[in-house]
Amino acid sequence: MDIKHIGVVGAGQMGNGIAHVMALAGYDVLLNDINGEALEAAIARIDKNIERQVSKGAVSVLEKAEAMARISTTVTLTDLGPCDLIIEAATEREEIKHQIFATLLPHLAEHTILTSNTSSISITRLAAKTDRPERFMGFHFMNPVPLMQLVELIRGIATDQPTYDACLAVVERLNKTAASAEDFPAFIVNRILMPMINEAVYTLYEGVGSVHSIDQSLKLGANHPMGPLELADFIGLDTCLAIMNVLHDGLADTKYRPCPLLTKYVEAGWLGRKTKRGFYDYRGDVPVPTR
Repeated sequence: MDIKHIGVVGAGQMGNGIAHVMALAGYDVLLNDINGEALEAAIARIDKNIERQVSKGAVSVLEKAEAMARISTTVTLTDLGPCDLIIEAATEREEIKHQIFATLLPHLAEHTILTSNTSSISITRLAAKTDRPERFMGFHFMNPVPLMQLVELIRGIATDQPTYDACLAVVERLNKTAASAEDFPAFIVNRILMPMINEAVYTLYEGVGSVHSIDQSLKLGANHPMGPLELADFIGLDTCLAIMNVLHDGLADTKYRPCPLLTKYVEAGWLGRKTKRGFYDYRGDVPVPTR
């Protein structure tokens, strides 16, 4: 099918990034959030991020103006019903995702494809509670969306080939690269990445190294652009913990047991950059390790 109109649910970090790249690629985007202020902040962020691309010569002034004009917003979820493709990018809680799709279902066009940007939750399970499991799949962007090249496309057990092909065509139009993943807990990237981050937290928990020495070791010893604890703060410690719990519950293997220290940080509300404290304290001019 020819996808022209895209609905995005959630105006947070992932949702505004998805709206950003879709608009630049020529799609009409309807961005939804329950919070009107969040929508205003998302538009301001998109404008700022595209302006950064303009300053680097990657996007022209005209292309920016055209992209911004393609984005509209709404606090009414059901307004997304007529869209050709809907990408749910709400918080990583399964019950909330089910509620979103249940609200949308009576208002969807016959041809609408439903997708989720979930980083770990079963696509088959999400799809099974809709009226179109064959037109449902995982559409997992990496963070930050405008900069990261990869998109994971995850088929549920019922996803049909035309749906996959339509989503693949969107990825290609974005000039990104698709990785096809099977519907198992955390898919490919987070199945590998999150246990590494969890092991880094265990290394800290057991006193093998400090926050600084662990991150420095991976950056200089394994050529990682960002240390695992710094990366965890960037992702959000609550998201890291949620994905580890999905892995632990879904695969029933003790190697995926979340580190108690990760749980403790989340209980304290120290979730990383978004709350100004995590494995680093971001309240000053320079991030300072908290352990």
